[in-house]
Amino acid sequence: MLLTPPVPPAKDHVPTEQELREDLAAAYRLLALYGMTDLVYTHLSVRVPGEGHRFLVNPYGLLFEEITASSLVLVDADGEPLQQTTWPVNPAGFVIHSALHRGREDAACVMHTHTLAGMAVAAQAGGLLPLNQMGMEFHGLVAMHEYEGVAADDNLSERERLVRDMGDKPCMILRHHGLMTVGRTVAEAFYYMWYLEQACKIQIAAQSTGVPLATAPMDMVERVVKQGKKEYNKGWLPWQALKRKLDREQPEYRS
Repeated sequence: MLLTPPVPPAKDHVPTEQELREDLAAAYRLLALYGMTDLVYTHLSVRVPGEGHRFLVNPYGLLFEEITASSLVLVDADGEPLQQTTWPVNPAGFVIHSALHRGREDAACVMHTHTLAGMAVAAQAGGLLPLNQMGMEFHGLVAMHEYEGVAADDNLSERERLVRDMGDKPCMILRHHGLMTVGRTVAEAFYYMWYLEQACKIQIAAQSTGVPLATAPMDMVERVVKQGKKEYNKGWLPWQALKRKLDREQPEYRS
């Protein structure tokens, strides 16, 4: 079957809550599909348009593969539910999300993972290295936040440091903890998370060979970074393809 090429939305398009619910549910399903989950822990969240700070987040206790658009819970800036729900929400797990949502206007979507590759790189003093094309694209785009223990309500001052450390970057490595990305859309945040994860996997694989590694020269790294900035509507096109995959294999995510 010949598919019709998707048409990007207008730049001034404001997504509806239902559109955001479907996109966020799709992101949860995709992280599960590609092995980027930590049982029922970690979160993905997205800001809902309108007054006040309102966000959609996963109900605490569901596996990512079980998330649907309707099961997502609307919460306030502190992670407290703004709707009736039979599932609890984990306010402590929402601390780092609310910090970036409130501190960054462009952080409409926030994603956080505890993957093997991401946590392995987070344990390395040098962080992400320019060992491959994917890693080079992240040069200057990845912040670092030092570990302060489990993010919880009793350490609210960490929110300020999270925002400070991330600055205007779309990605951050949480030392001894994992990866975090933000985006103006769910598609953009997922794009950064996908390729940050791939870059981490490649780095761990290269290091495991035990042979000397060749990092790219800085002039080449900077060239790759400039080339990456030319991409229009970052992440949107692969996001459409991924949702088509889910529509074929897991259409219930939209329900």
